[in-house]
Amino acid sequence: MNAPLKHTNEAVTDFVRRHIGPSPRDIAAMLESVGAKSLGELMSQTLPSSIRQKTPLDLGRALSETEALAHMGELAAQNQVFTSLIGQGYSGTILPAVIQRNILENPAWYTAYTPYQPEISQGRLEALFNFQTMICDLTGLDVANASLLDEATAAAEAMALAERFSGVKSKSFFVDADVHPQTLALLRTRAEPLGWKLIVGDPLADLDKADVLGALLQYPGSSGAVRDLRPAIASLRAKGALAVVAADLLALALLASPGELGADIAIGSAQRFGVPMGYGGPHAAYMAVRDALKRSLPGRIVGLSVDSRGEPAYRLALQTREQHIRREKATSNICTAQVLLAVIASMYAVYHGPEGLTWIARQVHRRAAVLAAGLSKLGFAPASQNFFDTVTVPSGAKQDEIVARARTEKINLRTSDGTLGIAVDETTTPAVIEAVWRAFGGKLSYAEIEIGVREDLPPELKRATAFLTHPVFHAHRSETELLRYMRKLSDRDLALDRAMIPLGSCTMKLNATAEMIPLTWAEFGSLHPFAPAEQAKGYHALFERLEKWLCDITGYDAISLQPNSGAQGEYAGLLAIRGYHAARGEPHRKICLIPSSAHGTNPASAAMVGMDVVVVACDIRGDVDVDDLRAKAEKHSRNLAAIMITYPSTHGVFEEHIRDICEIVHGHGGQVYLDGANMNAQVGLSRPGDYGADVSHLNLHKTFCIPHGGGGPGMGPIGVKAHLTPFLPGHPATDGATPHPIGPVSAAPFGSASILTISYIYILMMGGEGLTRATEIAILNANYIASKLDPHFPVLYKNAKGRVAHECIVDPRPLKATSGVTVDDIAKRLIDYGFHAPTMSFPVPGTLMIEPTESESKAELDRFCDAMIAIRNEIAEVESGRWKIEASPLRHAPHTVHDIADDAWARAYSRAEGCFPAGTSRTDKYWCPVGRVDNVYGDRNLVCSCPPVSDYAQAAE
Repeated sequence: MNAPLKHTNEAVTDFVRRHIGPSPRDIAAMLESVGAKSLGELMSQTLPSSIRQKTPLDLGRALSETEALAHMGELAAQNQVFTSLIGQGYSGTILPAVIQRNILENPAWYTAYTPYQPEISQGRLEALFNFQTMICDLTGLDVANASLLDEATAAAEAMALAERFSGVKSKSFFVDADVHPQTLALLRTRAEPLGWKLIVGDPLADLDKADVLGALLQYPGSSGAVRDLRPAIASLRAKGALAVVAADLLALALLASPGELGADIAIGSAQRFGVPMGYGGPHAAYMAVRDALKRSLPGRIVGLSVDSRGEPAYRLALQTREQHIRREKATSNICTAQVLLAVIASMYAVYHGPEGLTWIARQVHRRAAVLAAGLSKLGFAPASQNFFDTVTVPSGAKQDEIVARARTEKINLRTSDGTLGIAVDETTTPAVIEAVWRAFGGKLSYAEIEIGVREDLPPELKRATAFLTHPVFHAHRSETELLRYMRKLSDRDLALDRAMIPLGSCTMKLNATAEMIPLTWAEFGSLHPFAPAEQAKGYHALFERLEKWLCDITGYDAISLQPNSGAQGEYAGLLAIRGYHAARGEPHRKICLIPSSAHGTNPASAAMVGMDVVVVACDIRGDVDVDDLRAKAEKHSRNLAAIMITYPSTHGVFEEHIRDICEIVHGHGGQVYLDGANMNAQVGLSRPGDYGADVSHLNLHKTFCIPHGGGGPGMGPIGVKAHLTPFLPGHPATDGATPHPIGPVSAAPFGSASILTISYIYILMMGGEGLTRATEIAILNANYIASKLDPHFPVLYKNAKGRVAHECIVDPRPLKATSGVTVDDIAKRLIDYGFHAPTMSFPVPGTLMIEPTESESKAELDRFCDAMIAIRNEIAEVESGRWKIEASPLRHAPHTVHDIADDAWARAYSRAEGCFPAGTSRTDKYWCPVGRVDNVYGDRNLVCSCPPVSDYAQAAE
């Protein structure tokens, strides 16, 4: 049963008023400025009448913050927090309170954007650099990325990397039979559309005779077994195939690293480094590779470069290597990371250091060894004599009885055919071990069994190499030192808690504190994703209502909450379309039409489901060229699978012909995938399911208030019309006896379930009327900025009535000819004014795409516009000959404290002009810690992890 929504007499419109930036008086002034008599008139000028929603969005009365938190408490109370010893890549963990309060619960960290502007992202970049160093050290490999979505998708990315790098012609990939079940299921999903075959078996017995391009080996195995994988890896090497090892990071504190075993790639999860299980996420996965593979590594890599003064500076390295930029040639659509979670995991390692991690690992292993000794005494000998933290025992006919007794002890065990698995972790106490023994029918004393118990790790696999040798992992062991370190890093960044982040297509809106509070409650954070459903009734009530709301908002008939990023949502949506065509006997439908303006993840996702991309032209207004679409739909009619279209368009305009586009595609047997990245311009005003779309993904980290977290986490659930419902992603944990037609796209059944609480409570407090008003104000704010900036930086695209949607593209390209100024110069100069730059050069190279969101006040919008206008005046100074562009404040931006303290100032402008540009506050000045970062230097001199201590010693000599 769903928890009832209780109401009080409290003014429930307060939250809507606080979420929306402009006051009623501001709204009136802004409407006058843009030349509209009312919000209603502005909406009629912005959206085509043919798509307007016929009835108001009714989601029930909005709740106040107090009511909403009380309701969330009722939902939380329906969840039962058992001790889950299920394992399968998810562990109980202890998040140090200093990290919880100052990272996870700190808006300076969770409201930051992806660090594409490195000068104002040095804090989170350093934390990610530490994460990469930690991964390289523990895995024994050369280069690591800054995290991936989860272990299962990381395994799929590794398989794809092996396929394109392997020297073997085979299209078969070997998978260890002792891999986590969710990983195997996701690998099947990923491999099938691309024509790759999976061979599942025992790597120590079956790999020699297998003709494969690579193999995934679990270390330790999902059953807990610790095996020497060197013979299997040697066999792969002899074939020219690649070895991928899925490794438990904590186990690597005691075990020989994958690199020492000969692995080419290591993947896994950093969840047990302090990150709550959260019923499945979000968690940071990792991938590390040997040096030869670094330029094929998917995801983001943080590298070390230099700034304009030659000082060290972090940045995202090899940015053009990101797979989605390769569009239809891509083998991956990865467009994000799990930054906030990677930061938490890195700080966990900084706090504990190598000695602390080793102690935790030894404690976990010792508890497992004592557990195994007690089980053996009770007649349940472990299936493997060598294990780290997981003990699997034959249970036979006694399995149901044991599981039932464990439940009375509030303990969950992993069940399989005739065996039971017990995975201990850092939260496991002697009392828990004794409770497990009672479940197995014995009453034993931990202290008595522990006497004489020894480690059960093979001597030849014990770790002999040092790790975490860099000083950063030794200097912050006290809470005081760690607190100051985290504060120092956050002070180097510019996040939403400091200023507006006007990024087009990214929707950096308010992440209200009340929305974030339930996230760290144990009733939401401490549940294992494979715990019995009856222990998660609160979660499932939340899922049910959230799915209903999202259906009401979008006009779709069903929702899958599984995809844990926007790109994964795209992928899941296209898999649904592919499955639908196959079920109707039309598997030949593989042509996907994509407008030339689309985000690069669209063609990348199409390629990953085996579709062939055909690009549709855009006209001079940036709209889809309907004549070109019609011609290409007719040409490919027999094989047309889908069109992928973003609406409103990436150019920030509601195209008038969206219904025609949908009808053309449907007329040729295709399906319409509508990219929901810009859904925040539609909520309450139009519904994709009503005007012809068949499926959309929804970026909950944009429209529905999940914070960006410095580049992740996100969620990308998909909505579908009824005919596509059977083809939503399944999952082995929820499918029952019959596998779903479409396999999982994420490791957990409900993706990053814990952060769904954020979107749920946001909708709960906004209600239908509040959500509609938010959309209207987002459109008003964008048109206000467009009207103010158009005389200075022409707005590139508007509709026939001169309106933009929720974002606008301003065009400084003509100024390059008159002054030499580049879009980079404008972006970096904005830092001196205290702003993050808008989106640069997307979707049109050399332009700026601006999205203010509904949460920014008129005062902040005016401050931003004033800064842009002041920059235009500085460009005019270049045009008039006062200074050359190379000598201007624009080219030297951003200015740092090093500039204002420079004894040898010899620039053509004064310190005040450079460091305190017109209209900025000297009292509240944001100083970025580094000057302009040299991207070319960083790519030519790639450094992606902290150098070893020996380098520091040599430098000191």
